[in-house]
Amino acid sequence: MSSVCTGKGADVSNNSDVFRPEPSPQSISRAHSALTGMYEISKALTRPARLEMALSTVINLLGSFMEMNDGLIALLDEQGETTTVVGAGWSEATAKEYFERLPEQAVGQIVVSGMPLIVRNIAESPLFTDWSESGTEPRAFVGVPIKGESRTIGTIMIERCVGHSPHTLDEDVRFLSMVANLVGQAAALQALVARDRERIMTEHYRLEKELEQRADVKQEGISWIIGESSAIREVIAKVQQVARCNLPVLLCGESGTGKELFARAIHEFSPRKSQPYIRLNCAALSETVLESELFGHERGAFTGAVGLRKGRFETADEGTLFLDEIGEISPAFQAKLLRVLQEGEFERVGGSHTIKVDVRLVAATNQNLEAAVLSGKFRSDLYYRISVVPIFLPPLRERPEDVGLLAREFLRRFNKEHGVSLTLSQRAENVLSACDFPGNVRELESCIRRTAALAKSSIIVAEDFACSNDSCLSMVLGKGMDDGRKQKKGYFELPILGSQPARVTRQRESAELPRSAFNNGKSSRQTETADSQDPIAGDSIERKRLVEAMEQAGWVQAKAARLLGLSSRQMGYALRKFSIEIKRF
Repeated sequence: MSSVCTGKGADVSNNSDVFRPEPSPQSISRAHSALTGMYEISKALTRPARLEMALSTVINLLGSFMEMNDGLIALLDEQGETTTVVGAGWSEATAKEYFERLPEQAVGQIVVSGMPLIVRNIAESPLFTDWSESGTEPRAFVGVPIKGESRTIGTIMIERCVGHSPHTLDEDVRFLSMVANLVGQAAALQALVARDRERIMTEHYRLEKELEQRADVKQEGISWIIGESSAIREVIAKVQQVARCNLPVLLCGESGTGKELFARAIHEFSPRKSQPYIRLNCAALSETVLESELFGHERGAFTGAVGLRKGRFETADEGTLFLDEIGEISPAFQAKLLRVLQEGEFERVGGSHTIKVDVRLVAATNQNLEAAVLSGKFRSDLYYRISVVPIFLPPLRERPEDVGLLAREFLRRFNKEHGVSLTLSQRAENVLSACDFPGNVRELESCIRRTAALAKSSIIVAEDFACSNDSCLSMVLGKGMDDGRKQKKGYFELPILGSQPARVTRQRESAELPRSAFNNGKSSRQTETADSQDPIAGDSIERKRLVEAMEQAGWVQAKAARLLGLSSRQMGYALRKFSIEIKRF
């Protein structure tokens, strides 16, 4: 059995003759310091906090363990732009300013090569030729990459005076590399958690919306579209039928007829209902902004394009895109839109990569696109592409039976919003039924809200409406719109291209009363002769008959209308024409 000398600084191993000297107290101190530092840094990175706060703690701990002069941690995005910069004892703005002043070659070498960089004397390094902050003493620079799954996602950089630290630069590199690995794992974990959270929130919102809409949708109709008239039921049935097909739909109608509500119904009743539903008003944007909104743009495509942005077509992929006021787009942009609809592909503004999408288009307009095609203001090929299935929405004056239902619903919403309990009297509903509402449903809602806000009691009466106080412009606007249609050959009067006849606006009921209501047994010829000879006397007779009928009916307008053989609307027109004030008892 061999004998081996033992003593201080020697180590005896069983079955071995190898001599191992004991580590020096200095090396033990360094290892203990490094281990303690890694322990504190790992605690900071695993603590539940924002990544910026955790990195700020890490760089401050590095300052304590490494005796560095300056130091910072920078994280980069996929394009190489800085997203987060923290410095030891610095504010975010100061740290970012310092990072931007660092030589681009030095930082770029770390990021591109993915290898540590050691500069033992900044003043003598060609990488720091223009660096003016080296000071009077020799200073060293150490930078290590922070690596992600497939790329360098950031750097850790320190600067310290040479000879002031008990650690060598090689030891600094090893220690910082371990810290960089921990930082990279923490950044990747936070990014994963953020993506999962966004996905869960998006799915939660989608499911909530789907449940809400399923509760709203009734089997016999569409709950958010109110109406029992034959005109609106016909449109609802057509929408439900067309929604099942993957065809472009063009919603045509006057402003305020609810085109956006019907567009939503087409999406919700389609097989794409679980996919995105994206809306855009084309009239509110200029041509350049509209192009960016629909197609998206690349970073740097124009002034202010600081990052990549997806367009509405891209976000609506596999879903539905609703373009309101499509008749307002310029001829130049019509060609760009046509290409997307024909080919199903486009390029972002400032980009060359072709993106393919599958989008169902629903467009809406209050203009006469057929007339625009004939005059050359709208491309015929785009018109045929977007109006595969045209649906005409009737104005409110063509469905007067829905006015009461809509008015009560708008009043219910007002009551819920403001915590009141207002109701409509029968006479108030009669006033509403007698109005044409040239602004359609939107004007009716405005009328109800204004009247409800100014109502003097819990029951809204006829005198509460603006028209009873000569402050309503509805009749003036209605006449102006009718005259405009006749002069311009408006939307419902020009024929549609092809053999289909045009939709014709329903004749507005005349404010003139039928002569039979005032004849009192006289022939119509006798009455017309008498009136033609003395029109003032004729008006006086009509007014007298109206007053007599109202007195006989106890000043109940509906009952007086039945006595004279008139509709409620005709009776309302007649009372306003002759300025007959309704008495209340």
